[in-house]
Amino acid sequence: MALSSMKKSQKDFIISKVIDLAIQIQQIPAPTFHEQQRAAFVHQCFMGEGLHPEFDSAGNVLACISGLGIALPVVVVAHLDTVFPENADLTISRQPDRLCGPGIGDNALGVAGLFGLMWRLRQEARQLPGDLWLVADVCEEGLGDLRGMRQVVQRFGDKVSAYIIIEGMALGQVYHRALGISRYRIDVRTPGGHSWTNFGQPSAIHELSALVVQLTNLPLSDNPRATLNVGKISGGTSVNTIANHAQIELDLRSEDQTTLNNLVDLVLSCVAAANKKSVAVTAELIGRRPSGELPADHPLVQNAMESLQNQRIQVHHKAGSTDANIPLSLGLPAVGVGISTGAGAHTPEEYILTAPVSQGLEALFKLVKKTFVKN
Repeated sequence: MALSSMKKSQKDFIISKVIDLAIQIQQIPAPTFHEQQRAAFVHQCFMGEGLHPEFDSAGNVLACISGLGIALPVVVVAHLDTVFPENADLTISRQPDRLCGPGIGDNALGVAGLFGLMWRLRQEARQLPGDLWLVADVCEEGLGDLRGMRQVVQRFGDKVSAYIIIEGMALGQVYHRALGISRYRIDVRTPGGHSWTNFGQPSAIHELSALVVQLTNLPLSDNPRATLNVGKISGGTSVNTIANHAQIELDLRSEDQTTLNNLVDLVLSCVAAANKKSVAVTAELIGRRPSGELPADHPLVQNAMESLQNQRIQVHHKAGSTDANIPLSLGLPAVGVGISTGAGAHTPEEYILTAPVSQGLEALFKLVKKTFVKN
């Protein structure tokens, strides 16, 4: 067999292993705050590869591939958690060109990509100039508030060449701008009562509904862009009860921190004004993802772009909410990249295309090799 054919065969074998591993990972429930079973599986897989993985205090799994020590480490991170509950139907289906199943792209494929990177590096049989840390972290989704990544950055700080974040279905996107996010739980309490006997008493649901209408009518900036979303609502006792309690969870975002702060001020003013006799309205901050940005001409961003373009992948500069928010907010070099393309993220119909996985892994491999910065 010709050398080029042998290398292609080896790469195809790696792609097959990555896809099979992504399915195994996807089949393990991992809602935010409950990633332990999936983390244990990843830890075991690292051990099976001859590494010496560890758990940190947040529950992240970290494994190190030792380098020559002449360059600062590169830290590659993929989040373990999903948005789906413990009892979600995780049935997966394989079609000729895709894998379909909740969480397969966000982020089972991303976690499997850590191993794909390791296997691809081993093909080279060359020691890297610095240590490569492979990290499967927790609490990236929802109200996890990037807890796992905060712990990772606290550990490594600025003593790194870069942080590279893997999102399974973001191939072609280079995340180097972090969306600022503030999340609030808005709570309304009233005395409540019987729907007939106490008619006329304020209802927590009615009051909260009026507040939601007011919030959704707030003027939102187009440039810099800002968004507002009521993602969850709950409350009430029964159909014939005037509700004495209701609450929403509110997500506020912007590309610009000042714009986000102004939107928060508007929301909190509306909350304060909603208080009146027998109606108590409060807002509790339940999540904050700081904004940040790495200039488009930064060497790390340029390397990420070139690595994708070399694979004939069209590149898009993106602002997003990922684990990269934490290092970017501190002025540390970080980018988010993908392994494949797909659609339906955060829905039971989520899917990834399998053919682009080869390009995505090769681009990640090239990016990591280019990223090491000499001590």
